[in-house]
Amino acid sequence: MRKLIFALLLVKAINAVALDNQIRISQEQIDNLAVKIGGLSIISETPLFYAPGKVVVPADRELLISSSQPGVVTQLPVNMGDKVSKGQLLAQLNSPDLVGLQQAFLTAGSELNLSGLERNRDQKLLQEGVIPERRWQETQMLHSTKSSKADEARQLLLLAGMSAAEIKSLGKTRKLDNRLNIRSPIDGVVLERLSNLGARLDVQAPLYRIADLSTLWLEINIPQERLNTIQIGDRVRLANSDIIASLTLLGQSVNQDNQTVMARAVIAGKADGLRVGQNVNVQIMQSTSQTGFKVPNTAIAQNDGHAYIFVRNPDGFVVTEVTVTGKQDAESIVSGPLSGGEQIAIKGAVAIKANWLGLGGAE
Repeated sequence: MRKLIFALLLVKAINAVALDNQIRISQEQIDNLAVKIGGLSIISETPLFYAPGKVVVPADRELLISSSQPGVVTQLPVNMGDKVSKGQLLAQLNSPDLVGLQQAFLTAGSELNLSGLERNRDQKLLQEGVIPERRWQETQMLHSTKSSKADEARQLLLLAGMSAAEIKSLGKTRKLDNRLNIRSPIDGVVLERLSNLGARLDVQAPLYRIADLSTLWLEINIPQERLNTIQIGDRVRLANSDIIASLTLLGQSVNQDNQTVMARAVIAGKADGLRVGQNVNVQIMQSTSQTGFKVPNTAIAQNDGHAYIFVRNPDGFVVTEVTVTGKQDAESIVSGPLSGGEQIAIKGAVAIKANWLGLGGAE
């Protein structure tokens, strides 16, 4: 308050004269009034309103990892929040059922090898005229059946969680192993661990929830009365952040509890600092064909319901009326007869306004 009184007394002392919209004042007087000069920031978007939102993962980038065979959990080497690579071990189970599948695979492989030998023998006998054509056809059919069974046994091992390399090793060593390794099918992050060491699991029992976080969405609750002011393609800015997203979907139903409509925005680029499930406050931004300018709130003076800024010129300042089209934290978006290259008073507008109106002028 004392600073304001001092500024008003100083304005009276310098006896600056305001003619029409021109405020005549020297640089020395500007310095004494602690007026700070700055430029305009041209913008192409208008902030509309704030709305609550939540950070989510696209459904096609999230996976539930489950047990492919019954067994007892013997290893859980990763924890919630860990980054995992494709093929990395997530869990190991002691699974007697896996041994049965391995035995069936080895048996089917042995029968296929025997059938192959018989097929080669009968083919030679057919060429020598020893056996009839019908016998050769029966041998071929039997070999085809054995081949299908061997392939089926291999597919069952793949479904059980064994890798192609592990199955190949089993075929060579013929060594049964009841350890079932569950591996990550993608590069991602562990969002949740759903089992404990020593747990006895059934088929399809959940183990982990993992997700690829390279793409994140925002689910935003838009008040239904605001729907007619936004459209697909509008940008979304997270409060107190440089993170930007773009609206891609406006829901077709209204939440009965809070009368909002769910909107989806895709975050552009990296979303450092965001966490899945995090509640955020966002600001909807809309492109505009009318050029706007971002100025500090301290640069705007109000008088008789109108807003003004003070544009620097050689004689002092020109009082310029503007229209405030939006606010964004400590800044406002204005439009008016401006080119964007002007220098304006961004601090000390109260003292300049008092000069313009006379000492009796008030907010």
